[in-house]
This record gives sequence, structure tokens and C-alpha cells, in this order.
Amino acid sequence: MKIAKDTVVSLRYELTDASGNLLEKTDDPISYLHGGYDGIFPLVEDALQGKDVGTEFNITMEPEDAFGEYEHELVRVEPRSLFPEEITVGMQFEGGAEDADDEDYMLYTVVDVTEDEVTVDGNHPLAGKTLNFMGVVTGVRAATADELAHGHTHGEGGHLH
Repeated sequence: MKIAKDTVVSLRYELTDASGNLLEKTDDPISYLHGGYDGIFPLVEDALQGKDVGTEFNITMEPEDAFGEYEHELVRVEPRSLFPEEITVGMQFEGGAEDADDEDYMLYTVVDVTEDEVTVDGNHPLAGKTLNFMGVVTGVRAATADELAHGHTHGEGGHLH
């Protein structure tokens, strides 16, 4: 079976930065619903269209194809008093403007802590980076009606969320 809209694609992959540093690797295959359901990077989905099991791929993604450009305005310095006592670099918090609704909240990572201030960054850790997405297609099957209705794949036991 060829990869086409409304198929479930399984693959193993490695994600590296432009210098070849390994960022992520799957040992067990992951699966996504193919055809514009936002389950994988659009550039990867486009490259896999029409391929079949066993296809190996190596796709270079510029920042705009992956996690976007780094946006300096998403770095904020906040008063230390707004955070818990045990705050440390690497912790993550959801936040937004005081009048923001749930859709305007974003995930911030703590990047610096001083006695008086905490610096948080709303950029994805890989924003602004060129990435290489390499892998192999391990399976292709027709999506079930439930998967199509929900817009994502389901495990062997069916709908699990």
C-alpha cells in the first residue's frame, strides 16, 4: 500500500541539528495519520506522499519548516516573587497576558533565575534551527473510521484518550 491521504504511516526516525548532533531518536516506530491532520511536519508528509514500506528518507527542514524562527520578543523577565520558591532553570510554566483566554496561553521555559528576576522563554527549544529528519517507513495501512473522525491514530486497543 502506498502512502496517501487517510492512511496511517508508521516510521522510525532520527532528528539531528545542522551539525549532526542527535536530538531525538525512536527505537519503536511512531505512527501518524497522513493527509493534513498535523500529525507530522508538513514537509515530511509531502516527501512521503506516494511512498511505501521500506522507503528511507532524509529531509532537511529550515526553521520555517519545523519549529519556526526564534522570536526574541517571547523572552520575558519577570519578578522572582511571581514564581514558586523552588524555581530552577529548565522548569516549564504555562502563561499569558492577564486578559488572555486559554487559547492565548503558551509554554515558557525558565532560562535564568536570579535573586530578583526569572527569565522565561516562550520559544520552542528548537526554534531557529535547521533540522535533519531521517528515517524509514515501517508500515502503511488504511485509517479506521474512528481515526478519521478524531483526526489522529489510535493504538491497538482503539481510542485511548
